[in-house]
Amino acid sequence: MTKNEKTDNSANTIINKHIYASSAVGLIPLPFLDFMGVSSIQLNMLRCLANEYNIPFNKDIVKHLTGTLIGGGLPATMGPRLGASLAKMIPGPGMLFGSVSMSGASAASTYAIGKVFKRHFEEGGTFLTFEPEKAKEFYMQMFKEGETVSPKPS
Repeated sequence: MTKNEKTDNSANTIINKHIYASSAVGLIPLPFLDFMGVSSIQLNMLRCLANEYNIPFNKDIVKHLTGTLIGGGLPATMGPRLGASLAKMIPGPGMLFGSVSMSGASAASTYAIGKVFKRHFEEGGTFLTFEPEKAKEFYMQMFKEGETVSPKPS
């Protein structure tokens, strides 16, 4: 196995672990706590990916970049997460629906962010050279793909 194949496998493992963590945190029945937890998991995933590709990591820069990247896809990607989190405020069905919805949307978002930065790092990019505007279309494609690979309720 070449060094690139090892790095690729390690990066995919990092992304997958964080997808499952995001999905689990999405089930937390408390509005906004789930949202903050998923954001922390995504930040940690990017720290791990940066480490795998030997990219310097700066939490403040990364928060800004991911906010800009996701913000462009707000209706399609951030909207469901926020709506699902808010639905948890309704006792009973709202809490159940919100938890299940938040879990799936969180997993898809984590998948998309991971794939976007993995590709960027493989192309020799860093956080300082990342251009969110140019990555938004790929992010949206990966979000849709992430909806099909994320854990789903039976």
